[in-house]
Amino acid sequence: QVQLVESGGGSVQAGGSLRLSCAVSGYTYMNYCLGWFRQAPGKEREGVATIKTGGGSTIYADSVKGRFTISQDSWNTLSLQMNSLKPEDTAMYYCAAAKWCYSPGLDSTIVNYWGQGTQVTVSS
Repeated sequence: QVQLVESGGGSVQAGGSLRLSCAVSGYTYMNYCLGWFRQAPGKEREGVATIKTGGGSTIYADSVKGRFTISQDSWNTLSLQMNSLKPEDTAMYYCAAAKWCYSPGLDSTIVNYWGQGTQVTVSS
C-alpha cells in the first residue's frame, strides 16, 4: 500500500517562499507519476505540478509556472519549492501518486493515492 506523508506547510507573507516535502513509501513500480494538488475553501481540487518517476518529465499549472518547482529528490522523497507566493496560493496541498502513469498530468481522476494534506497560507 502506497503511503504519502506531507510536511513543510505553514504561513508566509506574499512574496515569500516555502518548500513542501512528501515522504513516499510502499510503491514499487517504475511507471508512477507523483504530484502536488491543492484545494482552497469552496473550490475544486486542482493539479499544481506532477512529475514522472525516474524520467523526470514534469507539468505545471499555468498559475504556478515560473514560481514553483517540483522535484523527485530521491526514490522516496518528492518536493515542491514554492517561490514568489501569492495570497491566491493559499490552500491545502496534497501529495499524490498515480499508477501506470507514462506521462504526467494534472487531472485528479488519475490519482490512486493521496496524502493527508498540509496547509499553506499566504497573507497579503
